[in-house]
Amino acid sequence: MPFNTPVQSALKGPSAAFGFWLTLPSAGVAKTIIHGASESSAKFSWILVDAEHGLISDHHYYELNNAIGSEGVSPIIRVPCAEEWMIKRALDAGAHGVMTPMCHTEADAINIAKWTRYPPHGTRGYGPMFAPHSFPGVDPGADHDNGANDGLTTFVQIESRSGVSEVEKIAAVDGIDVLLIGPFDLAKQMGVTRCGEEHEAAIQRIKKAAHAAGKKAAIFCTGGEDARVRIQQGFDMVSVNTDVGVIRSAMVNELKVANGESVQSGPGGY
Repeated sequence: MPFNTPVQSALKGPSAAFGFWLTLPSAGVAKTIIHGASESSAKFSWILVDAEHGLISDHHYYELNNAIGSEGVSPIIRVPCAEEWMIKRALDAGAHGVMTPMCHTEADAINIAKWTRYPPHGTRGYGPMFAPHSFPGVDPGADHDNGANDGLTTFVQIESRSGVSEVEKIAAVDGIDVLLIGPFDLAKQMGVTRCGEEHEAAIQRIKKAAHAAGKKAAIFCTGGEDARVRIQQGFDMVSVNTDVGVIRSAMVNELKVANGESVQSGPGGY
């Protein structure tokens, strides 16, 4: 049967797809947040499993993919680097999608798209002994193999001046599904002020290029207010915060309350 992952279903809907960053290698943290979302009318459709900057390595992929996938949410692994063996490890462990950081050129995007697909559309090595486990209802063998290429969501992260300069070419690459903006790195790599005029112009150019090519635009957000603004601007996917950002902010706020201090929303991000 064809794959129908939560993130792909959400991206076909009329509303933005909500997700969050998981930086701690804990299935318990992921499932606690997912279950807590039952108090909201909105649901998470994806979790970014951060193996680039988080404490997560490929040793944790299988457990996290299965814990998240079993809850009707798509695990998206951000690999440390756009290398074929790293992408293969994430996919063979059952990721519903991969995100590759620092996509600087069209050539980078072509390689990434090739490495994520089985032949004849790509060069992904065959060995999906564990990959189907995080896809409820998908059986190993032909059921998985026939749907794997179309069932995968491939993200590239645009976070450099060179990436912005080639973003229209990157967006046009077949097999790239989502362009995600890393605003912190984008500002640092461009040498501009985050949230400044030049920074914001680059963000809007990336979004426009994605949509012009029929692709989706995603952005890392520092909290719910930031995410809401980006949704109103037309972004298709937004993260609402990170696990460590929420834990830190909430715990410090409770400390302030206990000490009789005024409490404000804490900063999001890492």
